[in-house]
Amino acid sequence: MSVNQIRNIAIVTGIAGALLVGNVFAVSVGRVHLRSHTDLTPYAQNANVISEKTFALRGNIYDRSGNVIAQDNRTYNIICILSSDRPSAKGQVAYVKDKEHTAEVLSGILDIDYETCLNYLQRDVYQTELGKAGRSITKDVKDEIESYHLPGIEFTNSLLRVYPLGQFAANLIGYATADETGLETGRMGIEEVMNAYLTGTDGSRTYQVDKSGYILPGMREEVVSAHNGGNVYLTIDQGIQEALESSFQMTVERFSPDAVYGGAMEIRTGKIIAWGQSPSFDPNLLNITEFNNIGAQLPYEPGSTMKTFTWAAAINEGKYDGDAPANGDVYCYTSDENGNPVRAGEDDPRIGCIYNARRIFYGTVTNDLGLMKSLNTVAASVQNEMINPATHLEYLKRFGFFQEVDTDGIPEANGILNWSSAADRLSLSYGQGSTATMLQLMQAYSAIFSDGTMVKPYFIDSIRDPYDASNVLYQGETEVVGHPITPETAAQVQDILTRTVMDENGSATHYQIPECAIMGKTGTTEFAVGGSYESGKTITSFMCALPADDPKVLVYYAFRGDYDPKAHVDTEAQVSFLRKVAMTYSLSDSGEEPAAEGEEEVVSPIEIHSYDMPDLINHSLAYGYEKLADTDTEIIVLGEGSSVIDQYPRYGYSVQTGQRVFLLTDTSGFTMPNLIGWTRKDVIALWTVSGYEFRIEGEGKVKEQSVFPGSAVSKGTQIVVKLE
Repeated sequence: MSVNQIRNIAIVTGIAGALLVGNVFAVSVGRVHLRSHTDLTPYAQNANVISEKTFALRGNIYDRSGNVIAQDNRTYNIICILSSDRPSAKGQVAYVKDKEHTAEVLSGILDIDYETCLNYLQRDVYQTELGKAGRSITKDVKDEIESYHLPGIEFTNSLLRVYPLGQFAANLIGYATADETGLETGRMGIEEVMNAYLTGTDGSRTYQVDKSGYILPGMREEVVSAHNGGNVYLTIDQGIQEALESSFQMTVERFSPDAVYGGAMEIRTGKIIAWGQSPSFDPNLLNITEFNNIGAQLPYEPGSTMKTFTWAAAINEGKYDGDAPANGDVYCYTSDENGNPVRAGEDDPRIGCIYNARRIFYGTVTNDLGLMKSLNTVAASVQNEMINPATHLEYLKRFGFFQEVDTDGIPEANGILNWSSAADRLSLSYGQGSTATMLQLMQAYSAIFSDGTMVKPYFIDSIRDPYDASNVLYQGETEVVGHPITPETAAQVQDILTRTVMDENGSATHYQIPECAIMGKTGTTEFAVGGSYESGKTITSFMCALPADDPKVLVYYAFRGDYDPKAHVDTEAQVSFLRKVAMTYSLSDSGEEPAAEGEEEVVSPIEIHSYDMPDLINHSLAYGYEKLADTDTEIIVLGEGSSVIDQYPRYGYSVQTGQRVFLLTDTSGFTMPNLIGWTRKDVIALWTVSGYEFRIEGEGKVKEQSVFPGSAVSKGTQIVVKLE
């Protein structure tokens, strides 16, 4: 480049710089835009600084397979500008001038009556909202309101926490709601406990506008991006959880209990794979009648499921002979000088007598049979003649009773130890008098069902960055919290508990399942109401592990209500759930599904296999059929397109023989399948992949659908599905 060329470039650059400086000077001092000769005085004098909040999304809550349990939906709030001083472009109205017409339109669209709406619009304020009716409205409602072109009606972004699975472990998950500022906060359960992780950081946008509300080029604008909250992944398995809640419904229909509760846990890891109670609530509706998480917050007298620990203590102390004879009739007792119960002789003054359930006399039995038949009289003799109450109590504390489990920060109760009298200590041998929680029982039984290693139950698998799932913010881990008994003791107790279920002399024979042998212990305890056991209320419970030869999963199931002698006989609900667990963990050789209620058992010749779902998005439909050909799944195509644009299950997730697989090929519409007999999980899968509006009512399986099978479904159609 020559010297002259360089000089010319410098001259041109200098002139351009001078013009720019001159223009800035003219705008700053003379308020004149040189190039357009626009007088900027009105704009500068009437410039407003506007600050807007950009809401961060609250983190999602997922089950262990990535199915959404809780998420944020973007919604809108209505703002009504009432002041005529609102700046506006010439000839335009920028406030609510015709209040009657505006109230008429809004009341016809929103859940608000005309007079209430008009009262809001007649306030002597610059702007107003419309209360709850004007908050968290959907985009469809917003679009409908905007179609009327109402002056002064504007919208701000808001968020609504939604729970696609509805009543799903709700007392564990909890709920989150937004306050008056729009900040979402967890109010209960995991939503509250993990609030710090789930809460994002809101962003902002600050800018200047002229008197008419327009943004002028070159005016200041500052943007701070919002940062979404972390995503919480639970150990809960959606399929097993839904099976548990279906079993609750079966128990409700059969026994009409006051409450049903239960859970399932991996024995070696401590991962809780199902946890729930009934009655519960739908966090979308907040129809809450019971705020407690019963399994962790309600201590109760567990009854005979506690006998297992009486036997375990005696065996571990080397004082136990399973074949030795024991009195299966009655245990009358007095007190020694230390306040401990002692079997009373014929001439001793008696504090009282202990009987077996329904006062049945069994005569002379073996000690093993005493546990298998759940005899209170034998439990009393094991506690007071093989060991002593102090040793028994020491073991209960080793097993974690009367102290918090302290898992994932969820609220819980300790349980109460009653130990002041001989009667209290004797009652402890068969699970009455003192209290424990389901959470404590599950932790303690992890030692019984393993090699004596006790692990802490936990619910939070991980918490992950919302923008990079590989960035783990917190990782749940198996935590060993004790070794209360030896492997040899655990094996001996397991043998007795296996016979309790599988032997004809056991008390739990009605809990057998065809998939595999299981081990377990029944419990029936009187439930005190107003300090009295005279109410006729009992708690019926069952603790078990499967399979018996290599326990992988423990299950606890209990319900409280009026005493029923067939409570441990009519066990269809519990058996149905156990079979689902067995199938999920491939503990069955046959792989058959549980028969529906009222149907005959039919052993299916079909073997259940699991496959990794392939990535079919952006591939042809023919390619999808080819990749799924060997999976024996039911393929449901949505739309008339030839290429897959979305799929469910997602790529990489597990899909099982007979499972429904959804392939979306067109977003404009699809042909409605026959949903009768589908599970809630299947309906939610269709909802998720189609993106259409569904409303699910009830629990169980689909009994009714608002859109007939074979009908064309288009955008905007609301599909109501009723379950029972």
